[in-house]
Amino acid sequence: MAAIFHPTTPAAWQEAVRRGFYAADSLFSEGFIHCSDLHQVVRVANIRFRNRTDLVMLQIDTARLDAPLRYENLEGGDEPFPHVYGALPIAAIVRVRPFQPNAGGVFEDGQRPDLY
Repeated sequence: MAAIFHPTTPAAWQEAVRRGFYAADSLFSEGFIHCSDLHQVVRVANIRFRNRTDLVMLQIDTARLDAPLRYENLEGGDEPFPHVYGALPIAAIVRVRPFQPNAGGVFEDGQRPDLY
């Protein structure tokens, strides 16, 4: 199974379960949901979510997506990131787990969502 990952809050996840799909705010503001490959998760989390203790990590099975998945680099760097151009059906989210930083607010490789 090919998987990509997306952090969110437990409240947003519960709302997604109620609706039957997950749609991040970026889907409405930018047209896609930001995701990461496994090797990108910790680095991205430390850039965007340092000190956040209210997150869960969604593991998304790319074969179960209804919307287009594109690997793009839209910020001028060298590395492409997975972007999903539509809502995530609940069936595509195969695992949800807490995603917490260490006591110093930093995410570490040992906290990656290694789920295989």
